[in-house]
Amino acid sequence: RLMKHYKLKAQVGYKKRRYMSSGEPATVASNILKRQFDVGQPNPSWITDITYIRTYEGWLYLAVVLDLFSRQIIGWSMQSRMETDLVMRALIMAMWKRKPDNEVVVHSNQGSQ
Repeated sequence: RLMKHYKLKAQVGYKKRRYMSSGEPATVASNILKRQFDVGQPNPSWITDITYIRTYEGWLYLAVVLDLFSRQIIGWSMQSRMETDLVMRALIMAMWKRKPDNEVVVHSNQGSQ
């Protein structure tokens, strides 16, 4: 309704970016969580993901860190390029915000990040 009110329309049908493989096999980390996404206390498990957002000036990449207990975003970073620094800034923000006492399992879908 908001988009209709402001006379905005979503853009559809744009070209997807194609990424070239570096030729090196990916290292697969073991699945420690085993799809157990319900935890009883804050900070034992965080999940991460990256998404991309199309803007008039090009693509923006957003990395987020979510605490599985509270389901709140505890760290994020946005940049115009998808580099290691993007994820590291989100993780550093989460560490600074939560200051965990024990080990934290950081889970991702093992995509390009």
